[in-house]
Amino acid sequence: MKNFTDELGINGHLTIIKRYSDGQEEVVLDDSNVIVSGMGVGLSYLFTGSGSNEILDYQIERFQVGVSGPHEAYSTVPSSIFALSGDLTKAEYGGGSNLFIKEATQIENGADILNQAFPLIPKNKITRISDSSVRYTLVLDEEACNGLERDSSPANINEVGMFMKNPTGATDDKSLLVCYRTFSNIRKTSDFSLIFRWTLNF
Repeated sequence: MKNFTDELGINGHLTIIKRYSDGQEEVVLDDSNVIVSGMGVGLSYLFTGSGSNEILDYQIERFQVGVSGPHEAYSTVPSSIFALSGDLTKAEYGGGSNLFIKEATQIENGADILNQAFPLIPKNKITRISDSSVRYTLVLDEEACNGLERDSSPANINEVGMFMKNPTGATDDKSLLVCYRTFSNIRKTSDFSLIFRWTLNF
């Protein structure tokens, strides 16, 4: 049975690139992503008029990376993923980076999880490719996410997700995961920027 986003024909593609200081680039991943059920939930708020009255609240304008992927649902029902397995804290993104981190609530499987860290996607990194395609460029610069550790052991970046800003129209943002991808472990260092070029087709 198709889900709501399948019926609407929503799909996406993600390219992950390591860009070194000398300008050389290495493609780490070039593949489709998973449009999760949160996309359908967010759009249902919009289409039924039961959510926010502000169209900007339905924008995809924030993301997270994590170190515990893939999510346990990835191999069974990937569209049911509602959160990253090991999303980073504000401190783990790195104080010296160019990222602007928004701390907000996340809707996770119907529950509100407070004080989640979301790097915001700058407006100049959101590009309309066609009438039905938008590209989002997420950048972890040389100073971001370096030397991560969990439980005193090295931690590798291996999952990423993008979020709808505030589809319920809550007074304080409540963000919703709408697409997700896991990938092979990447040990982030200051030797390179990590770039996610994420194209969604509506």
